[in-house]
Amino acid sequence: MPKLTSHRASNPSQSPEKPVNLSRRQILAGAGAAALFLGRQRGVRAQVASSSLVVFAHTTVVGIDAVQDDVALVVEGDRIVAIGHTDQVLETYPDADIYDGRGKALLPGLINCHAHMAAVLARGFNEDFGFPNSAGLSVRPNSLLEGEEATLMVTVAALEAIRTGTTTIVENTGNISRSAAALAQTGLRCVFAESVRDSENVAGPMSPGGLANSETPRFSPKRRDEGLQRINDLFATWHGANQGRISVFPAAALAETSSPELLRAIRAFAEKHDLGYTIHLSQSVAEVDFMLRHHGLRPPAFLDKHGFLGPRLFAAHCRYVNDADIALLGRTGTIISHQANMAANRGVIPPIAKLREAGCPIANGTDNNTNDMFGVMKVALLTERISRDDVIPGTRPQPEDILEDATQGGARAVHQEKLLGSLEVGKKADLVVLDTRRAHLVPAGRIVSAWIHNGQPSDIESVMVDGQFVMRNREVLTMDEDSIIAEADKVGRRIWAQVEAAGPITVPRLPRQR
Repeated sequence: MPKLTSHRASNPSQSPEKPVNLSRRQILAGAGAAALFLGRQRGVRAQVASSSLVVFAHTTVVGIDAVQDDVALVVEGDRIVAIGHTDQVLETYPDADIYDGRGKALLPGLINCHAHMAAVLARGFNEDFGFPNSAGLSVRPNSLLEGEEATLMVTVAALEAIRTGTTTIVENTGNISRSAAALAQTGLRCVFAESVRDSENVAGPMSPGGLANSETPRFSPKRRDEGLQRINDLFATWHGANQGRISVFPAAALAETSSPELLRAIRAFAEKHDLGYTIHLSQSVAEVDFMLRHHGLRPPAFLDKHGFLGPRLFAAHCRYVNDADIALLGRTGTIISHQANMAANRGVIPPIAKLREAGCPIANGTDNNTNDMFGVMKVALLTERISRDDVIPGTRPQPEDILEDATQGGARAVHQEKLLGSLEVGKKADLVVLDTRRAHLVPAGRIVSAWIHNGQPSDIESVMVDGQFVMRNREVLTMDEDSIIAEADKVGRRIWAQVEAAGPITVPRLPRQR
């Protein structure tokens, strides 16, 4: 029988602001952009969201190595303070908000280590054409966004993330300050990875054809200084904000657009402030060819030469790595952020099994278009099984291994492994409530396997971040979901009508069978 372990939380979270209603004009106005993400005015929302003591009673607590059935888990403030027998827990905490956990399972919140949230605008296109401009579009869709519409797309992504079990998300883009306030209001734990480059003349992977034919890169000290200043400003404003839910990391956009000076500056900033840092790495054949042509080194070797590899770095993608690259990444302890959905969409799966065996910790991310970490886990499981040459095919990895990547692996990547990634006394109360009494999950004797193989996002009943419900009983509490979705759909349809009017989109179909 599990033993009750307990300590009192010393830093309960502050109650959230009251929800408000906004008009379309306010939604798209700069002053009202952040406030949009607060939910509709409803007393129960404010009451539920502000609960500082919650007991999940008669529930199942899922760990990587063990599952505890019919126990209670206690959240006080922003921490898990006890796990034990339900009767004993209820006696100890008689005044708690009781969450009936019968038929439910608690899992650690999922950690998305690589997202470009505004890219949801390109849903239905980017997944199927390679890099975004491979469809030969006459105009880039994101160039048609007006005012705060990019922030609107970010909030759509946040809604999807919450509904699919994400509690921490790494937003990896430039000029994050434009959407920072809005993201902070979603209730998600966020890492703002401000992405910078200092190349003047290299387009990077958004134009593989151009990259293949690029001239020798020229680097701009002015552009580098501007990028580093953006990181400094974002860090000064947001790092540690919202009771510590917001972190700011530096990011080099790409190996091919980064000078040695920029790489060294980013690592120095991360070490000074005890942060992680990130980069896109070995995404395409064009990138590898470019680095060999202009630097005489493959991308990982170039980064290593300038001191960029190591356990603070989580490198996204690594689809085009050879055995020497893998050995180098493993030897330096570099973390790999595996975007399984996007890798499958691109038709190239990174050698995750070899990277694991070389010593690389694995984390997960979504990349573009989707923010569904549940979907990522399923694809990651199946594609790694396909790629392995095991004696008994299809038995490794197990779903528990993939859950570990998406939780503890992610916690390591965002440099918060002592706070996140598992349901333990003393750790942050970032968790997901799974409804296990669903036809496709029963019998739920091995719930992690049942969920990852057969589950659906709608199985997620509630999500808690930092001890606060951001979704309860399948209702998002921090955002006006209906209004956001309606407005985003309107904006997206307008933009894609403009894109299609500018020139035809050729879809590369297979020959029709007769």
